[in-house]
Amino acid sequence: MSSNDSIRKTLLVALSLCIVCSVIVSTAAVMLKPVQEVNKTLDRKRNILAAAGMLEQDRSVEEQFAQVKTRVVDLRTGEFTDDVDPATYEPLKAAKNPARSTDLEEDPANIGRREDYSLVYLVENESGELDKLILPVRGYGLWSTLYGFIALESDANTVAGLGFYEHGETPGLGGEVDNPRWKAQWPGKKVYRDGEVELKVVKGSVDASSDLAPWRVDGLSGATLTSRGVSQLVQFWLGERGYKPFLNNLKSGEA
Repeated sequence: MSSNDSIRKTLLVALSLCIVCSVIVSTAAVMLKPVQEVNKTLDRKRNILAAAGMLEQDRSVEEQFAQVKTRVVDLRTGEFTDDVDPATYEPLKAAKNPARSTDLEEDPANIGRREDYSLVYLVENESGELDKLILPVRGYGLWSTLYGFIALESDANTVAGLGFYEHGETPGLGGEVDNPRWKAQWPGKKVYRDGEVELKVVKGSVDASSDLAPWRVDGLSGATLTSRGVSQLVQFWLGERGYKPFLNNLKSGEA
């Protein structure tokens, strides 16, 4: 057998192997996609419950999430809307579409564009009255965009909890946004003071004797820019260009 035949056979075997592997990988990706989507949805529900302090480890996420109602809010009007299906709508994808989002001239959260519609999550008590409200938030820290949820009590002013489910901040520094001890400071804090967003993360520790203590959270040690990023994302999303018009309508019964 000539060397040319040997090389030809080697290349043929290599090509065949590549094709077979490609088919296997592609088939696996297609078959696993539904499972990945289910896990993605389950993880989102788990993070929503955790942000509101409602996640119980000994109960299924689906069972717990049954008490949460998902609605769509038009951020341009601050009103609920049925123009978008909450089961299929993806706000982050909409934010990248100029036809479905708003370019931000002033952008303290550094997100570029804000989607016109957002999903919000309502928890009602046994009487059908609002108990908690969970809102998606995001904004840039030091190295990455932080994605999370902030939960408010029924007065739409008292924080019930805050949690981030995705970020790339430095472990041990900005990554301390995941520290349960730091997150435990948020419940009970107030958002608005004289109608404006006053809630902030300070540098260092909060002075408990200060009149502003109810609106202040301890900063993350060694992570000034991440702390500032959290402040700015909270102030943006709970401000006029975020959920504030909706929260005002909700409190007045006009949402």
